[in-house]
Amino acid sequence: MSQPKPKSLEKFESLAERKIREAQAEGHFDALPGFGKPIPDLDGPDDENWWIKNKLRQEGLVILPPILEARRDIEKTLEAVQSMHSERQVRRAIDALNERIRAAHFSPAGGPADGVRPVDLEAVVQSWRAAKLD
Repeated sequence: MSQPKPKSLEKFESLAERKIREAQAEGHFDALPGFGKPIPDLDGPDDENWWIKNKLRQEGLVILPPILEARRDIEKTLEAVQSMHSERQVRRAIDALNERIRAAHFSPAGGPADGVRPVDLEAVVQSWRAAKLD
């Protein structure tokens, strides 16, 4: 035998239902993304992190293990060095990069560490100088 609901809960439920009905009447639900379309991946395999993956995809974010992110960071930083105007900027950028690489090596997250080593600062500076002379 079920117990009757308390009056406050009935009032809350009717208030919520009234708000939904008012919003529907005002057309607040008419232009929602995906309105009238099937729910994507509904028949796919169960994945408890589906909403996280979907949000990352929508935001264009990529989450990599820190060591793989460091590998990507090396490429981006070395590319950016070519357009820097002073040796001081180059040294700061490579020093910061090397710190991020070291931090990635000590991260508890996994990932292949092969080939991800701190960048030789002097070699980068020398290469940058040579490119500026040309």
